[in-house]
Amino acid sequence: MNDPKKQIEIIKQGIDEIIGEDDLIKKLESGKKLVVKVGFDPTAPDLHLGHTVILRKMRQFQDLGHTVIFLIGDFTGKIGDPSGKNKTRPPLTDEDIKQNAKTYEEQVFKVLDSKQTKVDFNSRWGDKLSGADMIKLAAQSTVARMIERDDFSKRYKNNQPISIHEFLYPLMQGLDSVELKADVELGGTDQKFNLLVGRDLQKNAGMAPQTIITLPLLEGLDGIKKMSKSEDNYIGITEKADDIFGKTMSIPDDIMFKWYDLLSLKTVDQVNALRASAKDGANPRDIKVELAMELTERFTNQDDALKAKDNFFKKFSTNELPSDIEEKIIETKETYAFANLLKDIGFAVSTSEAIRLINQGAVKVDQEKVDSKDYTLEPNVKKLIQVGKKKFVYLTLKQG
Repeated sequence: MNDPKKQIEIIKQGIDEIIGEDDLIKKLESGKKLVVKVGFDPTAPDLHLGHTVILRKMRQFQDLGHTVIFLIGDFTGKIGDPSGKNKTRPPLTDEDIKQNAKTYEEQVFKVLDSKQTKVDFNSRWGDKLSGADMIKLAAQSTVARMIERDDFSKRYKNNQPISIHEFLYPLMQGLDSVELKADVELGGTDQKFNLLVGRDLQKNAGMAPQTIITLPLLEGLDGIKKMSKSEDNYIGITEKADDIFGKTMSIPDDIMFKWYDLLSLKTVDQVNALRASAKDGANPRDIKVELAMELTERFTNQDDALKAKDNFFKKFSTNELPSDIEEKIIETKETYAFANLLKDIGFAVSTSEAIRLINQGAVKVDQEKVDSKDYTLEPNVKKLIQVGKKKFVYLTLKQG
């Protein structure tokens, strides 16, 4: 696609911020094939949908004909990315890096075009740096500039330790942009400071500064917190088709279109058409099915995605209940607020989320919707509590 205006429209879909847009437009108008850099520290062996937000944007650049570099930070991984951390992050071992990098390469091509992706490692130049080189690199910034960074600033104010080597991380990430002659660098909103350092170092090297594009963080299955394995609100890209489809169908309706914006490979016009149909009264479930099918097919295959869709509707459209529902007994001497109960049994991360789920009609007792946060559970009687499509428990509130 050669039309710069159309390219910019696609590039800006689902992003948080773009810095250096005018320079980017000039490069596109000149017909330049852009070098798009994204760095990944091999800190986690398995990817989830939250990781694919940036991969999807990389794929869009590929589809527009640009060169995408998937940079594995095997050298910077030894420093440890301090972004968003309230304490010094332990560096990875060589064995960790080697194994995680291998897993990355096996998984990212579920999104990226392997034939159009250049995989590189920043140890290629990082390992060659001498002590003098590192001193010269460190001289290109100041302590005051580093302390501007939000996570460093908070730790400094709270008297939490900051190791000097952590200051080298954003400098090394910036050096990567110099070495690769990047025109564009992508990153999450939590990476903005590091990306800006890349612009500074490129200017110091007499290069045109890269355009920075930051992308939002994806909310997980609960619709509130960032998708994370530690929050157990994630979809792994290597999960089974039934799980990917079912979990996607479980997300709250109010984040469905953000998932479309950040994960779908549909065009802007196609997503806008779905938005318009929702405003015109289309069933949100049907729109969500389309998203679930796309994601399941991408990370498995078309046959498995179709089977997962069929299994889902067989299971939940006929009121068929799972055969292995857990039973719980909770003893209490006082009236138990229903929202608190949902939180305490692990069906909501907070009482506010529990109330939101009730208001959305996602909570049922004995397969009847709970329509008020003031609902009270009858004591000493076993009840089937259901939240969404996947959470069930037989609960007895023993009061005495």
